[in-house]
Amino acid sequence: MTSTVLSYAAAPNKVVRAGNGIDYAYREIGSGTVPLVLLQHFRGNLENWDPTLVDALAARRRVIAFDNTGVGATTGTTPATITEMARDAIAFLAALDIPQADILGFSIGSFVAQEIALIRPDLVRKLVLASSAPRGGAGMHGWAPEVIGAVGTLQTAPKGYLDVFFTSSPASRKAGEETLGRIYGRTTDADQPTSWETRQAQYDAVCEWGIPDHAALQRVSAITHPVFVANGDSDPMILPHFSYLLAGLIPQARIKIYPDSAHGFLFQHARAFAADVGDFLGDTDGSTQ
Repeated sequence: MTSTVLSYAAAPNKVVRAGNGIDYAYREIGSGTVPLVLLQHFRGNLENWDPTLVDALAARRRVIAFDNTGVGATTGTTPATITEMARDAIAFLAALDIPQADILGFSIGSFVAQEIALIRPDLVRKLVLASSAPRGGAGMHGWAPEVIGAVGTLQTAPKGYLDVFFTSSPASRKAGEETLGRIYGRTTDADQPTSWETRQAQYDAVCEWGIPDHAALQRVSAITHPVFVANGDSDPMILPHFSYLLAGLIPQARIKIYPDSAHGFLFQHARAFAADVGDFLGDTDGSTQ
């Protein structure tokens, strides 16, 4: 399928009703046989994808971003478990009649991506897990007070976002300010903000995911797909050692840690990350380069 939209910033909001009765809000750009589906971070909606990153990803393939159940303009109530979120994402893909996709999950979206690969393995061709951790890893039961205090309050200030998504170096802060300008640059046809109820449900899901559980750690080894794990070297939300742990548990995983960057490394290093993702995923017809 081919989209005539050339930029994520100009992509119109679309809606599709799924078999579960949910109306999903989404945007798409680019072209290709096997789409790349994006799963968003904690409290994020369609606006929280940096257009620079999405445009770079879409230079080589069809890219689809969507609000999962209860998020932004999508109807329904946000579930409080990662497994339910994964099943809702599967329903969205079915509504678009997508038999197989590459999936890029970011933060909580990377948890959902892992579950999709475990629940419906034939639906996934390749996985990209950005700022990710395996279920059951010790030390992941909730985020550090300074992190949840920065991005988990009723009204998140720009400084809180910058403190978690970017480092304190001048280069990283400059990248963060530029990212904020692009993310909030859309003034018409903007997505609806996420609700406090969604925040609560998502954080419940994050905490449940992080309960130490050795059996859950073994479970992730059932993901046999090619996987690209990536993180920033100074991520305070999902520490890099969790990404190393995850990559070590998945048989076909590779890992890259990006320098002088935090939770938003994929926005700070948007073009480099997009190039790495493109090389990992291969051509738009799904073949490997």
